[in-house]
Amino acid sequence: MSKERHPLTQFGMNLLPFADAASEGLPMTRLLRLSLFQVSVGMASVMLLGTLNRVMIVELGVMAWLVAIMVALPVLVAPFRALLGFRSDTHRSAIGWRRVPFIWFGTLWQFGGLAIMPFALIVLSGDQTLGPAWAGEALAALCFLMTGLGLHMTQTAGLALAADQADDATRARVVSLLYVMFLVGMGVSALIVGGLLADFSKLRLIQVVQGTAVVTIVLNLLALWKQERMRPTTAAERAQPRPGFADAWRDYAAGGQAGRLLAVVALGTLAFSMQDVLLEPYGGEILGLSVAATTVLTAMWAFGALIGFGLAARWLTAGLPPERMAARGVMIGIAAFSLVIFAEPMQIAALYFAGAAGIGLGAGLFAVATLTAAMNMPVQGLAGRGLALGAWGAAQATAAGLGIALGGGLRDIVDQAARAGALGDVLNTPATGYSFVYHAEIGLLFITLIAIGPLVARPTLSTTTGERGRIGLAEFPS
Repeated sequence: MSKERHPLTQFGMNLLPFADAASEGLPMTRLLRLSLFQVSVGMASVMLLGTLNRVMIVELGVMAWLVAIMVALPVLVAPFRALLGFRSDTHRSAIGWRRVPFIWFGTLWQFGGLAIMPFALIVLSGDQTLGPAWAGEALAALCFLMTGLGLHMTQTAGLALAADQADDATRARVVSLLYVMFLVGMGVSALIVGGLLADFSKLRLIQVVQGTAVVTIVLNLLALWKQERMRPTTAAERAQPRPGFADAWRDYAAGGQAGRLLAVVALGTLAFSMQDVLLEPYGGEILGLSVAATTVLTAMWAFGALIGFGLAARWLTAGLPPERMAARGVMIGIAAFSLVIFAEPMQIAALYFAGAAGIGLGAGLFAVATLTAAMNMPVQGLAGRGLALGAWGAAQATAAGLGIALGGGLRDIVDQAARAGALGDVLNTPATGYSFVYHAEIGLLFITLIAIGPLVARPTLSTTTGERGRIGLAEFPS
């Protein structure tokens, strides 16, 4: 007979966030250690997309168009995540590890890119005495590519390792925990790095960025330590020909669900991402809000995303199919973008902030739901979880990069046409370009709903834990 838990112990487990994410194959201590790779990925994302972006433009005086190209370079690596995931599925080593070598080499790429990043940026800013004139651009591009490749490799293999070790009952909460740790990595590192660079100097830039590289090594070493069992293989086993990526992809796409899921991920992510560079300027230019007021927007978005993760864990635990939850996230996004649009003619800033929180909520639900669906995709033939999660990451990251670029481009084109009078006197306002992008995002979200329909009719593996209807604080991320 198994022992029943003491009531006080059970109460404590219910209060502990994500206590039910642990399983026999993945105890809580190992799960928390493994989630540290998401902290390092979040830290690298902040450096690439936020801190270094601002440093290059403001402190180092680099042209904005050149900065945009550098920031976009890691997106070029994103489509290869499916191949990276497949390689981690089929990797053969003497000690039998599959995922850990990819996490480790991804860590080395992250470390290498960040270690030489500050010197490349200083040369890029014009502080150069030797070498060709294009050395700064070449070195900076190499650093961004190395760091981008590293974070994509680390995240793909890490998610696949978590999916391998989690069981069907806990996989949904494992997904939510890993996403929350990614947000924690972004938020904490943004605050720390921002504070350290407040008194900017080139020496301080070198210290902070290279310090980030060292922290990346430490976190990822802790994350991968004793996470994968050794299964020694013989020389004959390692010499056998490996399956081809094309054959594995055909197995993955068999049945039609995989391709539709990737289309849903791409469409939904594109819709949610087009506003990424527009919401804060919209608040300042159209609603007349101060810089301090628009800065609150990031907190509102993150707050909405955290609520989304909590709802995702609760609904998935109750047995809601992830495809249906993704549809809920899309519908919340439609309502949220509508609030942002109505904030301008009604001149109500509260609608703007509520819309930002709603966008975070909808995007959080959508991301967790689609990632859970990818994790639950049946493993068949040559297609493993690494391939499935790599394909999800490739679709998500590529669509996010395209969405950011498309949103800014469409806003500028429509704004110029409106100011030139090409759209009529009524639309000759600064808000027209922004409004066009938000309406386009709503349209894309409706298209995403149409694409989700057949997936809702044929959901992936059930995520129920057998405790349908149970509600407890353990399902909440924080």
